[in-house]
Amino acid sequence: MKTEFLTFDACYVRGKKDLYVAAKKLEYDPSKELLVRITRGGICGSDIHYYQHGGVGDFILKHPMVLGHEVIGETVPNDGSNPVKVAVNPGRQCNNCEYCLEGKSNQCLDMRFFGSAMRNPHVDGGFAQYVAVRADQCIPYNPAIDEDIMAFAEPLAVAIHAVNQAGTVLGKKVLVTGSGPIGALVIAACKAAGAAEIVATDLVERNRQLAIVMGATRALDPIKADLTPLRSGKGYFDVSFEASGAIPAIQGNIDLTRAGGVMVQVGMNPGMVDLPLTRMLAKEIRFVGAFRFINEFTTSVQWLEKGLVDPRPLLTSVFHFRDVVKAIELAGDKSQALKIQLSFEE
Repeated sequence: MKTEFLTFDACYVRGKKDLYVAAKKLEYDPSKELLVRITRGGICGSDIHYYQHGGVGDFILKHPMVLGHEVIGETVPNDGSNPVKVAVNPGRQCNNCEYCLEGKSNQCLDMRFFGSAMRNPHVDGGFAQYVAVRADQCIPYNPAIDEDIMAFAEPLAVAIHAVNQAGTVLGKKVLVTGSGPIGALVIAACKAAGAAEIVATDLVERNRQLAIVMGATRALDPIKADLTPLRSGKGYFDVSFEASGAIPAIQGNIDLTRAGGVMVQVGMNPGMVDLPLTRMLAKEIRFVGAFRFINEFTTSVQWLEKGLVDPRPLLTSVFHFRDVVKAIELAGDKSQALKIQLSFEE
């Protein structure tokens, strides 16, 4: 089938504080890709970093790029069939490299991930009226599920992958440091996976309150609370999830995690981190990273369909995509917002 073209509007970031809506011309092959009309998208921390700093870590913008990787929509069939509501997996792995063949697609050597400046030319994201993706990137979902809920499919997949990296949390005492959107979803995923106790920490009172709503047994201020009882006896928690990227939290979790326990690092920090290595190895703590997700994206869609996790308490507001600057400014104010979504409905 011949290549087709479509022109529509998209949200481009060009550099620090340089975000705008402009026309995008899409070229795609209907025999290899599905056209999806985007209906809703969630603003992620990486989107905020591209806007505030012109890059994420070492990935600096070299040219305008469409933002966004937390998107849902509906297919645009070219055969007369009915549209299907889908959550769009933002990762297009090669399916041929050694990691893909080992079932570790999140480590793909030729990954093309929505809204990422890792490659040059950059990979455009999903904050656009349309995207063209492979069929395996489209996960159908029950159209009765509210878009407010299903737009959380991607960040919930990140949280479920983090829980899977721990091995199991069933019957375990769990710590989650950092109760922003990802940390809160880790809390919810741990509860759904059968954790016996979940303690959350965050510097922001509002986030601590939401941590309780999302399933935490209790939520503490890591500066003001007396954590001494949780450090005694070589630590209290079987599993700790560090979701803030804050160096003191990473260091502190070594003392809070039991000997032989598991530390899962979810939050990112672009700099170097000093670790009390001797204490860590003496306690035989297993330190593991959690990066994006693998087949957890499909699991996430299923959990949201079944109501195993309700992410709606995390949703602060929904903006029309043409107000993307206002939306991302609010999303960047952590004292006022947790998750901001964009609507692409005209």
